[in-house]
Amino acid sequence: MADYLRPTPWDKRNFQMDTFEVMSLEEEALAQTENIEGHFTIKVDPFKSSKILLDHGFYYVDTLIEPVCEEGKLTVFEKDGTDISLEYDRERILEIAKESFEHGRFHRDFNIPDEQADLRYMNWVSDLMDKNQIYALFYEGSLIGFYGFEKENVLLLGMKKEYRSKGLAKPLTSMGCRKQWEDLDLQQLKTSISAANAPSLNLFYSLGFRLRSAKDVYHKINRSSMGV
Repeated sequence: MADYLRPTPWDKRNFQMDTFEVMSLEEEALAQTENIEGHFTIKVDPFKSSKILLDHGFYYVDTLIEPVCEEGKLTVFEKDGTDISLEYDRERILEIAKESFEHGRFHRDFNIPDEQADLRYMNWVSDLMDKNQIYALFYEGSLIGFYGFEKENVLLLGMKKEYRSKGLAKPLTSMGCRKQWEDLDLQQLKTSISAANAPSLNLFYSLGFRLRSAKDVYHKINRSSMGV
């Protein structure tokens, strides 16, 4: 029998339980979640019927919009005083990360305490720094945010609260996109944004990203000896 459950150890360390991504919507795949303790994630086409998922104890948590920017379509905004760099104070980046992830799908999962959801994103930022996949965002010499990436994917954005809504998101994010594009010699950039996060959707649309696809995200927990 095929194994449809892909372990996600990067999530296991945060949630005090085994965690898995379910790789298929087939009955055989969902049946494999029945007798295993842990947290399960599946991402599906929004036009697929959710009945089979609900029958197996999954619940809806989010819709991820997946915009793409093709080569030559990126709009770069300029603003005096803005800069980005691969050199930064690690602890200051982590401090910014603490206040940056209110729209994550694990924050929307009512079975996950907020402090564990916060830890999940903090650890992700830390992992990206270990791999030199964080650009620090500066304004007038001050470190105010970060931009996380991997290959052609824009993964994470964070900015200190006092610098939001001040016209800095477009120039700093577009500079990060341009540097990622040039450093990695890419043909396109992709990102994934919660449908609830309207400011991020508007931001990336203004930079030249256009919607290509979307995924509905469902979770499931088998609890018998869970730590949440």
